[in-house]
Amino acid sequence: MEILKRFEMMECKAIHTPMATNLKLLNDPSSKPVDVIVYRHIIGSLMYLMNTRPDIYFAVNTLSQYMVDPRRVHLIVAKHVMRYLKGTLDFGLSYSSENEFRLFRFTDSDWSGSTTNRKRTSGCCFSLGSTMISWLSRKQSSISLSTVEA
Repeated sequence: MEILKRFEMMECKAIHTPMATNLKLLNDPSSKPVDVIVYRHIIGSLMYLMNTRPDIYFAVNTLSQYMVDPRRVHLIVAKHVMRYLKGTLDFGLSYSSENEFRLFRFTDSDWSGSTTNRKRTSGCCFSLGSTMISWLSRKQSSISLSTVEA
């Protein structure tokens, strides 16, 4: 509850998406480095919120890949996620006994989505009724030239 009060006090404009669409974060050495401790604190707080806010999972997962050497561009995207949270304080997981509880699974993947190593990211999520209960996102371990090789 304390975290929600802090977001209400933030003086910023709320936005409607946790991350810009088709944003590719690069390991750009020309971007200025930021304080590692501050960046890790922000990402750690966002990871804690992911337990009840699965809508920020992809953005936080992407940002956590840059915990060793965060740059200014990564901090800007982290602040973007916090602005999204400010506008969606009422969002969260809820379970209703009125809905039929059926288990659903959804999967998706991209083709060489990482610009640094050309590895594919695949993911899946499981929902029980209308509520997501589990999700997974992983980069593939090897690179193949075609799906036949894989």
